[in-house]
Amino acid sequence: MTIVTPIDPVTVEIIRNALNSAADDMNATLIRSAYTPIIYECGDCVVALLDAEHQVLGQSAGLPIFLGNLETCTKATEEMFGRDVWQPGDVWILNDSYLAGTHLNDVTIFGPVFVGKTLVGFTASRAHWIDVGSKDPGGSMDSVNIFQEGLRLGPQKLVSGCEDDRALIDTIGRNVRFPYPTTGDMNAMIACIKMGSRRLRELVKRYGLDTLEAARDEIFRQTELLEREVIAAIPDGVYTAEGVLDNDGVDLDTPVPIRLRITVTGQDIDFDVTESGDQTVGPVNCGVAQAISALRVGYKLLVSPDLPGNGGSFRTMTTQVREGSVLGALPPAACQWYFSHLGLLIDMVARALAPAMPDRVAGASHGDSMIVLTSGVDPRFGREFVSLEATLGGWGAWDGSDGESALINNVNGSLKDLPIEVLETRYPWRITEYGIRSDSGGAGKWRGGNGVTREYEAQCDCSLSLWFERSRQPAWGLFGGEDAVGPEIVINPGRPDERRMLKVNGTPVRKGDIVRCHTGGGGGYGDPTERGVDEVRTDVADRHITAATALRHYGVDTGG
Repeated sequence: MTIVTPIDPVTVEIIRNALNSAADDMNATLIRSAYTPIIYECGDCVVALLDAEHQVLGQSAGLPIFLGNLETCTKATEEMFGRDVWQPGDVWILNDSYLAGTHLNDVTIFGPVFVGKTLVGFTASRAHWIDVGSKDPGGSMDSVNIFQEGLRLGPQKLVSGCEDDRALIDTIGRNVRFPYPTTGDMNAMIACIKMGSRRLRELVKRYGLDTLEAARDEIFRQTELLEREVIAAIPDGVYTAEGVLDNDGVDLDTPVPIRLRITVTGQDIDFDVTESGDQTVGPVNCGVAQAISALRVGYKLLVSPDLPGNGGSFRTMTTQVREGSVLGALPPAACQWYFSHLGLLIDMVARALAPAMPDRVAGASHGDSMIVLTSGVDPRFGREFVSLEATLGGWGAWDGSDGESALINNVNGSLKDLPIEVLETRYPWRITEYGIRSDSGGAGKWRGGNGVTREYEAQCDCSLSLWFERSRQPAWGLFGGEDAVGPEIVINPGRPDERRMLKVNGTPVRKGDIVRCHTGGGGGYGDPTERGVDEVRTDVADRHITAATALRHYGVDTGG
């Protein structure tokens, strides 16, 4: 009889941290090598190491909405071509919205890792490419099918046996508006996965594959055990929540319903979104993989926020997504702005489970990326440009703390807004105001975080596209906390040609025009009358709220 010696906990922890550090090395390689600000400044990317069975070994900080999602690409490739398709030195590329779940701009590059002739795992990276040949530069707010959104690639070899596929690279370059920086970002992603491959091979050679796999199994076991303990503490039952998106970007008058049903039975939890609306004409749809990722983010925020994601995560969790729905889109549904209902869905997980987990939930966040996309010809350089940035907003309060102000939404995690200095240097815009939007967070015993005001002045004639969400249903409060204020966009405020809009595709702006963006705040938590008078006075002094709000919502006269 073979006696299996348990792996010691010290080795487990060393390997656990080594895997996460390897992922961090991959991420640093990508960000430092990238050519476009959306990656090297904003960090719109994520990387992961996987084992030979496509389970996550280590994942860097990045976009939570890709949580447990990169393995979808390696699995889809293997299912399509068979296990023998993996060969040393190969690099693959994929961006199909119905396989990866996201929009075509999110490109995944991945490859197998071999030690000798043994397949030991995979490395993968995903990053936003600034343009993939959509009908409008950078992406369209009014696309009605996937064919308007750019070049769509199923799993294809980008590098074969360490030799570049020049034909495919040429095809990509001919189908995007900015081939030079796009190729640069592509090579940065290849360098990233090569870094991960090197780190994983080093670990196998140092510890041996058997020890590495034993540590992996123990890490997964611990993660699953801790998650099951939290689920077991939730009373069995059915928990529900509903929400709406403003519209699909094409039919601006019709909201898009999102419905969530959570069933807890013992140590198991099931998330069902099958009653959500059908896929829409406009580009708010996503593939099933992304709906599952959003539910995983909502789950993880409540169940295991302190644990890095790995192959032991989510084993107690099941999901039900209906194909043909807005969360399970089928071809040729438009998917360009796939994330709006995902941020809403993450907040809805907390709303549904609030009665059972009041000490772990928070009021809703502002919930959307609030995209500002501009394009045109920069007169300073005489060349075409596209700028794209996500805008910050307020997060919800929870039992024990106010919500944070001026953070990226919960879909995007460690994504950063574009610094003013970079934006003004790279693009023909001037930022004339950037600050906290007072009174935008919901009142409560714990106050919701505030959104921001960001004002742009055009330095040349160009085109402006906007995607701002959550005006019909701003961030809600919990347990007596009040709802936040939603977003607002004003072009040329106070002028005769003043315009207000939240979603628009390619509207012309002239030199000197002003675009004033207000983002939403986060929901409050608890009865506002329970907030301390001194705290309210401090809020007014710090300009989080005005004196009028202090009196109206908190009953505190600050003499303003």
